Amino acid sequence: MKIAVTGATGHLGTFVVKELKKRVPNENIVALVRTPEKASALGVEVRAFDYNKPDVMTEALAGIDRLVLISSNEIGLRASQHFNVIEAAGKAGVRWIVYTSLLHADSSTLNLAGEHKATEEALKASGIGYTILRNGWYTENYTGSIGGALAGGAFIGSAGNGKISSAARVDYAEAAAVAITDESHKGKVYELAGDDYYTLADLAAEISNQAGTNIPYRNLTEAEYTRILESFEIPAGFAAAIASWDVSASKGDLFDDSRQLSTLIGRPTTPLSESVKAAL
Repeated sequence: MKIAVTGATGHLGTFVVKELKKRVPNENIVALVRTPEKASALGVEVRAFDYNKPDVMTEALAGIDRLVLISSNEIGLRASQHFNVIEAAGKAGVRWIVYTSLLHADSSTLNLAGEHKATEEALKASGIGYTILRNGWYTENYTGSIGGALAGGAFIGSAGNGKISSAARVDYAEAAAVAITDESHKGKVYELAGDDYYTLADLAAEISNQAGTNIPYRNLTEAEYTRILESFEIPAGFAAAIASWDVSASKGDLFDDSRQLSTLIGRPTTPLSESVKAAL
């Protein structure tokens, strides 16, 4: 039985490979990556794989039984890239795909939801066995801004009092490894999120507590937040996207209290305090 992981050198993919190595022999794992020379440290078989090259993908998936399809990071191109992967998997005889989707993809106001929903529909129509892991927000999406908050004296955003049920990447990676190695998860859709929620004001308070300095949360309008992000030399389109995601958070799109993630991995999700400590 061969299990392949797309995007295996990415932030999430690296963790998925690491978690799989705890569960199956290394020789059963295949890392699918755009740049094979970057994957030597993974300690598993590596194959060249490009979401934009269907012929290459079909060849790379030869002999693969199960596939962890980690969503592409190219927003706007994701749906077509994922369709390419699903089509190639069908031609190569892949029997089961575990796909990392988005929390409440069918109802979320996040502008990321459409491509995930389209991928889910394509996967269900493909005739290949599937499991859909609707991943909530990664805590790292916010803790990555801690350095800037400390430098600027405030944590900024436009999420208001929105509840955010995020979890660490390693939690979602473990969920993918658990799912792909147990056929009882086939045909299921999971809403995955952290056990506990926080607001950005709570996050700022946790940073303040651990850093020993007062870092308040400053809530901005979507337009103000976009302008400030642009001033940090973030491209205009991406700055607008980040601000819009916060606005979606204010509407509850990053909240879920079903605890399906901790149930799936058999342990509590990583607490916010641990993620802040790691970032600091």
